[in-house]
This record gives sequence, structure tokens and C-alpha cells, in this order.
Amino acid sequence: MIPGGGRNPRQVEAMMRRLGMTTEPLAGVEEVVVRTRTEEHVFRAPEVTILTVQGVRTYQVVGNPELRPRSAGAPTAASGGAPPAPSGPPEEDIRLVMDQANVSREEAVEALVQSKGEPAEAIMRILTRGGR
Repeated sequence: MIPGGGRNPRQVEAMMRRLGMTTEPLAGVEEVVVRTRTEEHVFRAPEVTILTVQGVRTYQVVGNPELRPRSAGAPTAASGGAPPAPSGPPEEDIRLVMDQANVSREEAVEALVQSKGEPAEAIMRILTRGGR
């Protein structure tokens, strides 16, 4: 919610621009699949919007998912399927912490691990630890 009551769409758009936020629809999306260890959330013909805030892109998916269990025959790295997801913090989070806190890659990764992957918390942890 935006404090101070309702806003018209043009005011909201202007406020977002001032904050460095942009949105853009992603046209022609046929399907989005979110896989967990035990199930899949399948969105057919969803509405997808990309929100960019200070260079970090977030995808918003709107639709009604079909929930289904992960099939036993789903490809895995061992069976020649997709490689496993890389472990550790995402590269864009590491770079954000490095840039904002002016630290080395190792320090950024360590702070992200300690803050359970939360970039803002990692930055605050670094900036408040040694009087930086």
C-alpha cells in the first residue's frame, strides 16, 4: 500500500520513476513452471511483468497454477537432464552487496550466507560491523 490514501496511476508511475523502478510486460508467455522438490506449479498463459529496481529484475507471474506432483521420470543431472542449480547466493546479489558495501567478493558472499541470502541485511551487516 502507498501511504496517504489512493493515488492515480500517473502519480504512482511518476513516483516509481523517481525511485528508479520500471515495469514492463512480457508478451507472448505460453507457460511458466515453478518446480520444487516435490511438486510443480504450472501457469498456462500467465500475465508476466518484469519489475526492475536499481538494476535488479524481478518477475511477477499472475495466473492460476495447476499443481501437480513432480514426476518420477523428471530429468535430473544424474540421468543426463538439466544440471543442478548453482549453490550459493545469486551473482546479482553478490554484485549488489559488493557495490553497495564496497567489499570484496568473498566478504559479500560471506555476508549473504550469514544473512540467509538477504542482500539488504548483508549490506547492513557489513556497514555496521566495523564503523565503515
